Amino acid sequence: MLRFSITFASAISCALLSLRAAPAKPNIIVLITDDAGYVDFGCYGGAQIPTPQIDSIARDGVRITQGYVSASVCCPSRAGLLTGRYQQRFGHEFNGFAIPQPGFGPEDMGLDPDETTIAEALKPLGYRTMIVGKWHMGTHERFHPKHHGFDEFYGIKGGSRSYFGVSKKRVSENWKLYRNDEVIPESEITYLTDMLTFAAVDYVERNQERPFFLYLSYTAVHGPMHGKPEDIEHFGGIADKKRRTFAAMDKALDEGVGRLLQTLKTTGLERDTLLFFINDNGGATSNGSDNGPLRGMKGSKWEGGIRVPFMVKWPARLKGNRTFDKPVISLDIQATAIAAAGGEPDRQPKRLDGVNLIPFLTGKNPKAPHNALFWRRGVAAAVRQGPWKLIRSETNPPILVNLDDDLGETRNLASGKPRIVERLSGLLSAWEKGLAPPKWREGERWSQNQIQKHRMDVIGRDAERKLP
Repeated sequence: MLRFSITFASAISCALLSLRAAPAKPNIIVLITDDAGYVDFGCYGGAQIPTPQIDSIARDGVRITQGYVSASVCCPSRAGLLTGRYQQRFGHEFNGFAIPQPGFGPEDMGLDPDETTIAEALKPLGYRTMIVGKWHMGTHERFHPKHHGFDEFYGIKGGSRSYFGVSKKRVSENWKLYRNDEVIPESEITYLTDMLTFAAVDYVERNQERPFFLYLSYTAVHGPMHGKPEDIEHFGGIADKKRRTFAAMDKALDEGVGRLLQTLKTTGLERDTLLFFINDNGGATSNGSDNGPLRGMKGSKWEGGIRVPFMVKWPARLKGNRTFDKPVISLDIQATAIAAAGGEPDRQPKRLDGVNLIPFLTGKNPKAPHNALFWRRGVAAAVRQGPWKLIRSETNPPILVNLDDDLGETRNLASGKPRIVERLSGLLSAWEKGLAPPKWREGERWSQNQIQKHRMDVIGRDAERKLP
């Protein structure tokens, strides 16, 4: 009996010691969703579609109210997030790999191999790395995730694909679902969101003994609009067919996030996992998303194109159920991850534009993380400093708004604030001097849409949806 008691007591002591001892490096997860609207999650004001699992990240972490991405469309936004640098610095300014510019060819249309991704920055710090989901950084072999620091790849090389398997004899390289270099047969594809979740959960379960980095890049809720039949039926009360399917896709996404969060709990990894949740741009014009009070949608420099749901959870370091109200940007994710892993963001091969957010989110540093934030895609550009935002687009007069007083960006104050326009224009011009020429461009239609989007008389969702 005495021997049993000592043994039992020793086991309890070891267990308690194990619980108290934090690993030297946290696991790091970047969870990115695609084309969701600003209020399509409950924690950002959505009431129509329940998202309890995603909402739990806000409850247990920090919800950022002024979180931005570096582009209002998928591909350049992800290039900025992955590198921690404004993507225009290395010519990755446009979305579709359409028209190579002079001096460049098809072999240049992808993520510059000379740039350092989060995965490449974390590997020397002892991390295993995996991408699950959408890559969208080029389909040429030199742009494969394995050449950008990822040990494992489960996902698609392109920007979207059918959520169900297809019967086509030939599936494009963009659509193929890969497990590393192996193409998964279309007959084995059930529902893409679920399959990406299962791959992410499996990765966590296989990597409990050493720090890992997981880039979980869902295609949901990007088109095509494919929901599981039972989920579409669940939202039968939503009259609009597109919105009903969107709700079904959002439901599957939320359930997938829940499975991942539950896996972190059951494996005992939750406390020491740094998790970022972000959407890649504003709600798309074509998928039934809801941007709530924000003007504009995907593709624009209005808040509805660039301000997104953005949350950070790290129970070991960050108190939960809090908000952070100063502007931050997706570029900050890399610097924060490097610092959390014990690295030095300021000593990366190329200067990062992002900053380590932890001192700001903990309150140790009360200042704003950034003096100014910038955006540009061809004919349209923008800069934000403090409450002021300037939008510049070819042939349109400049637009100046005060976001503290006018979140919906309904009043152009440019004519009455010439000094502020001049100051912000100077900041934007100075930033542009550090950019590289674009390696490719999109067609003229997209340039014209950019100009049309940024006219003060384009008002209301119906008008915005006509300009993708």
